[in-house]
Amino acid sequence: MTLPVFVVDSERLQADSIELVGPEGWHAVVVRRIRPGERILLTDMGGAGAECVVRSVTKDTLVAEALVRRTEPPALPRLVVVQSIPKGDHGERAVDLLTEVGVDAIVPWAASRSVVSWRGERGAKGLAKWRSAAFAAAKQSRRLRFPDVEPLHSTAQVAELISTAGQALVLHETADRPLCDDVPPTAGDVVLVVGPEGGITDDELMVFVDRGARAVRIGPSVLRSSTAGAVASALVLSRTARWG
Repeated sequence: MTLPVFVVDSERLQADSIELVGPEGWHAVVVRRIRPGERILLTDMGGAGAECVVRSVTKDTLVAEALVRRTEPPALPRLVVVQSIPKGDHGERAVDLLTEVGVDAIVPWAASRSVVSWRGERGAKGLAKWRSAAFAAAKQSRRLRFPDVEPLHSTAQVAELISTAGQALVLHETADRPLCDDVPPTAGDVVLVVGPEGGITDDELMVFVDRGARAVRIGPSVLRSSTAGAVASALVLSRTARWG
């Protein structure tokens, strides 16, 4: 049976006896009904973890004893997905899938044809929802190193990411080159750009190609923006030692 995952700060994780408090303690005791004698996995979200046995429980707190320490080093190559903002709850769905697949960073992008606009309070709420989705999906996937969900990026900021990447790929339905033909580097960042439902504009594509990106296609069918990133990420990772 896989162990349920809960988050603690790095300093507390180093102790032999670890107290789980706050929202995570409440979730463990009240929602998951964890009891003494059960085993759990604690992580600081930065790659450190500890398999623990629960020794005591109060109404919203538990104390666990560390049994086995784990470490998840930074993955190479690092996979960064630039995800244009879909409408409705498709954004959180995209983040959930990308996190489950194993993406290292998710960058919201304000593409020209994005229907949804993140401005002011709406932008803050949208980013909070994406980060919450990544947090929940990382726990569900038993990850020790959670993905970074960056602030909203403009097209110019995405171009800067591309210019420093080891490899940059833009999903485009009219591209001649299949994604499976590209071999990822063994180190550095792979930046994968996912456009909106209306597609990436010619001007956006030109900006990205000028900075070193290549346009690629996944296959003969056109996928939703919320699923294309996960499928493409799986194809990229399957050609690296990370999935070897």
